[in-house]
Amino acid sequence: MTETRIYVGLNDAVTLEQRFDTGRYVSILKHVCRAYHVPFSFSVVEGGYFHENGDYTQETTLVLSLIDAPTDTVPEIARDLCAFFHQESVLVTEGAVNAYFVKDSLEAATDPQTE
Repeated sequence: MTETRIYVGLNDAVTLEQRFDTGRYVSILKHVCRAYHVPFSFSVVEGGYFHENGDYTQETTLVLSLIDAPTDTVPEIARDLCAFFHQESVLVTEGAVNAYFVKDSLEAATDPQTE
């Protein structure tokens, strides 16, 4: 399986300031993922980056995680987020992951015969 992460800074490419509250950006991110019909998770983190001109900045960043997303869909999502969030660029990382699901039965925890 492949895990893809898209890192989207929230500072505007021109003003270098965050224009809207983080919740508004999260809402847009969710909308984009639903529109592409991909399973996703995300986190809000603080990060530091170098701009193409070499300037360093720190900003709030959304990290979108996709597991086994279609390879042709990932660049489209990244371009949309770059445009919607008015970014100079967004970072996309990919890596192989071993993924599995763990289930726990609530019945076993409450079954008096197991006590």
